[in-house]
Amino acid sequence: MRESIPIASDHAGYELKEKLKAALERRGYAVDDLGPASDASTDYADFAHPLADRVSSGEAARGILMCGTGLGMSYAANRHPHVRAAVAWAPEIAELSRRHNDANVLVLPARFVSEADAEAILDAWLATPFDGGRHERRIEKIETTAGARAEEAGRHHPDHHAGKDDAGPGGHAREELE
Repeated sequence: MRESIPIASDHAGYELKEKLKAALERRGYAVDDLGPASDASTDYADFAHPLADRVSSGEAARGILMCGTGLGMSYAANRHPHVRAAVAWAPEIAELSRRHNDANVLVLPARFVSEADAEAILDAWLATPFDGGRHERRIEKIETTAGARAEEAGRHHPDHHAGKDDAGPGGHAREELE
């Protein structure tokens, strides 16, 4: 059975997404297009989150996203556990994202790469294995630290309702918000 790779974009990446779908199929991959179905204005998070959910859960081993700069898609995708979404604008960046960071989501800045460059980036990313070794330790630190930091940030978020004994900014006690 051939590998199925989910792919998604926003309106700015729609045209490139359509071209990369064909490129993936020519390379023997099955493509799971998560949208959008046109270049009408969309919000990148509406397409990044479903793809990242599939990678995070293990339903898909890897995925491909694109938007104008690649940044919005990467921000949304990287909020999911076990997702390492890397914005790549050159084949060398894509290769290093795999070798050193085990990137499992490729994010392309559609407004800043040509179709030929995007295919070269895609090929480098698809063909490059993770080096492991010292890089494995670094990946583990991302995963283990992310949960602890998210929990800590939740305690200090403005929407968190602190008890009477909870310390606020500067170590001063905060009163219950009502």
